Amino acid sequence: MSIHLVCALLITALSSSALAQLSQKEQAAKVRGLILYNQYKTVTATPFLTVAAEAGDYEAQYFLAESLRTKNHYMTTEARHWYEAAAAQGDLYAMIQLGRSKNDICDLKNDRPKDKKKPVEWLNEARDLAKPKAEAGDAEAMYIMYELMLEKSWLAKSASAGFALAQYWMAVGYKQGDEFLLPWKRTEAIEKWFKASAEGGYPKSMMEYAAILYEKGDMDGFRHWNEQAALAGYASTVYGHGSDLAHEPDKYGFPFDIIKGYALVYSLRELDGGGGIQARVESKLPKIAAKMTPEQIIEAKEFAQKWKITHPPLSFFPDKLSR
Repeated sequence: MSIHLVCALLITALSSSALAQLSQKEQAAKVRGLILYNQYKTVTATPFLTVAAEAGDYEAQYFLAESLRTKNHYMTTEARHWYEAAAAQGDLYAMIQLGRSKNDICDLKNDRPKDKKKPVEWLNEARDLAKPKAEAGDAEAMYIMYELMLEKSWLAKSASAGFALAQYWMAVGYKQGDEFLLPWKRTEAIEKWFKASAEGGYPKSMMEYAAILYEKGDMDGFRHWNEQAALAGYASTVYGHGSDLAHEPDKYGFPFDIIKGYALVYSLRELDGGGGIQARVESKLPKIAAKMTPEQIIEAKEFAQKWKITHPPLSFFPDKLSR
């Protein structure tokens, strides 16, 4: 698995250029904002994303709108402004969110500007832009067509074309019993799509596939995918992998590495409450430290700093299209 693929999944800003040409300072603000957003720290992310959004970057505009909407639990006027700014530059995800907005603050006040598009108009525009791309073989556009039309055939096409997120949702659908299949066929389909998505670099699928391998008694496979998810920066797995390496507890047969184990759990302190993992980290660290010398703890903290520099940022990999 390419680490660059993981980075692309985590922060699109690192591998794509928006229409606006950002200065070095604006680009740094965008990247920092997206890192914080992916760590469920939307309030902290907002000022960083604002810098790049005001400079015209459509990705920053979209995620700023997401931050504002999720923070307030409804479509605020400000959130709508940034969705519309991103949509005006062709961002299909922004169009979908505008299309899904029903009872936003403008509707409640009955003061939506007359020249503003209605939700159905945004959905129609997104469909008109996505469909030609999907028909030309664009796997992500196929997934967007699924989100727009809710037709399983588009999801299947996207998954077959190699879009890791679509493969994940294919597996989830089979797991939830969306289609009638004989039990062993359902099991095969679930494993097939989680495996494909994991190999495509999606950390949530890595952990789902690891769980399947564990149930089959393939401990080497389980350990491999567990480690891959941690290497990708998936915060929940970084915690578990660090605990496993420190044998706190030893449940899956990972080689004992107290330095690396402490370092991985310690690195999660940077989340500062993001994702609700802080209490677990603060509880786990003393248990690991009890088995270490002061010199080992210093070494582990230095290891954590090196890890941060050489690996993708910690993330919970939230869905781009939040509900």
